[in-house]
Amino acid sequence: MAQIIEPGVGAWTAADLVERFGPIPLYRIRLDPPPGAATERDVIEIHDREDRLYELVDGILLEKAVGSYKSYLAGLLVHFLQGFVRKHRLGVVYPPDGMMRIAPDLVRIPDVSFVSFDRLPGRKVPRDPIAGLVPDLAVEVISRGDTAREMEGKLAEYFAAGVRLVWYVYPDPREVRVYTAPDRSAVVGKHETLDGGDVLPGFSLHLAELFAEPEEAGGA
Repeated sequence: MAQIIEPGVGAWTAADLVERFGPIPLYRIRLDPPPGAATERDVIEIHDREDRLYELVDGILLEKAVGSYKSYLAGLLVHFLQGFVRKHRLGVVYPPDGMMRIAPDLVRIPDVSFVSFDRLPGRKVPRDPIAGLVPDLAVEVISRGDTAREMEGKLAEYFAAGVRLVWYVYPDPREVRVYTAPDRSAVVGKHETLDGGDVLPGFSLHLAELFAEPEEAGGA
């Protein structure tokens, strides 16, 4: 297999970035520090100074794609998962701004994540700005700013790091693609029930409830 050679610090061009991440909106890529030169310190300082979330990949800062509906769905998923996880004392659920170092120099920010007690050092929540944690479940709510190539790369990184289950939530057409490996997935439709598999046995969520308008939803 041919080795992929990444451009050096400051040598990334727009074409290189598109090749790496697909036709990503270039406003999501921070140019200061230059692509290839960014560090975790930059992730933390930008968040503290500007209240903006950037993931760190190959020394490149990628702004987390945001949106009001994406945030709304992520909040609902935190609510549903948190209730189940706390009731059964399984671990912790992180909301959309939970920054995680899932590998050296690789910072990801899942829209929602579940970390079991077995993966929490001393069964306590880390106090570091970027937690050195690999979640059991990582959830991404897909928005228009996310490219297929970017999400394929993220999926591979999650499983290489040790994530056991990944949900990609698609607001339109209201479905969830459930991954148990990068090449093994199933689609749960809007009239079907999403379950927690081996990671959260017993958890279930009717997607009609997740995607319902607020006045139509039940009192979960």
